[in-house]
Amino acid sequence: MNRLTTSIAASGFACFALLYTPQPVMPQIAAEYGLGPSAASLALSAATLALAVVVVPIAMLSERLGRRPVIVVSVLVAAVLGLLLPFAPNYEVFLALRVLQGVAAAGVPAASMAYLADELEKKSLGAAVGAMIAGNSLGGMTGRLVTGMTTDWLGWRHSVLLAGAFGLVAALVVVFLLPKQHHRPKRAPSGMRAALRDPVLLSLYVVAVLLVGAFISFYNVAGFQLSGPAWLETLVFLFYGFGSTAAAVAGRLADRYGRGRVLLLCIGVLALGALASLVWVPLGLAIVTAGFFASHTTASGWVAARAPSHARGQASGLYLAGFYLGSSVGGTSGATSYEEWGWGGLVLVVLGWLALAAMLAQNSSARVTRESTGAMVVLPRRGSSGLPSTMPTDTERVSAGTSTTTANGSGPPS
Repeated sequence: MNRLTTSIAASGFACFALLYTPQPVMPQIAAEYGLGPSAASLALSAATLALAVVVVPIAMLSERLGRRPVIVVSVLVAAVLGLLLPFAPNYEVFLALRVLQGVAAAGVPAASMAYLADELEKKSLGAAVGAMIAGNSLGGMTGRLVTGMTTDWLGWRHSVLLAGAFGLVAALVVVFLLPKQHHRPKRAPSGMRAALRDPVLLSLYVVAVLLVGAFISFYNVAGFQLSGPAWLETLVFLFYGFGSTAAAVAGRLADRYGRGRVLLLCIGVLALGALASLVWVPLGLAIVTAGFFASHTTASGWVAARAPSHARGQASGLYLAGFYLGSSVGGTSGATSYEEWGWGGLVLVVLGWLALAAMLAQNSSARVTRESTGAMVVLPRRGSSGLPSTMPTDTERVSAGTSTTTANGSGPPS
């Protein structure tokens, strides 16, 4: 398990380091290519939008080709494209490479959760997903820090090249350590239908949109709220270290106490961070980051455990499509709220999103609990007098739920 968990965490590290590398050097990219802020932002959004578009088809492809080949090819191609980025002769070529990189990187999030669910026992799944999310968090932090902290003396091209080298090293770890797949996914045309018919899974897809929208909103406008030199503002990405720790802890707690309870707790931590930011923005960002990655770990692990084996790829893909949809649409909506009403208005909007996410998590947890208890509904039987009899026959006892799914979402899905 250690080898599997390490290699999956390395794949997430490589993927997210490569995806978010350009964010801290957008001003330098804009200056070189003569761009405004909105055009320069495409350096990031071109890749994430491409990933959101293709993540579900690639997740479905992993059902046919196997998870491991998709992960290995994905991380290697994304790393090679990362090394080519600094040599783009113009911005159009740069954006084309970023789109291709987003498409390539999509294989890692599309197949990783399903791979873990296929290979591990349910009781070990939460901790492994936590390690994967921790790798994602550390990768996103490292990619940003490497470019943001070195661009003043290396220039943005060499900084991006350095970050690409980090991504390549992590990719090679995946190639050599990721174990062979023991449980090959079944080809099942009903997989997408199953992933879309379960109310719990549908709720978790929406939760992903709300959570990441809240998180990205804060980081999108933090630079406008904070003041100081660029290298100092880059240090806020060190808070991703809190996210890595929180992700690992949340995964273990979800295995022990149930995903529904832990998800509600993590959403509460995220809300606490939003409120704390009203007092001091850096403190709020630190708590928000921990709460978000803990919530993301718990929700994504719930999806992997809840989905039927033939639909894990599709369910994970839909969850991630929601994740990146929230990153783009939610992040823009949060920035608009900040422009209109300031930081306090943004906090109020985010708290509304989190309240909706908590409601969906609570309803999903309650549904799973009802399924696990299999509450009996007794239908009245007419006696000879025409009045309902108080003693129903066995054939008139109807179970309200036949699933054996446990309250933490780790049993066989219904």
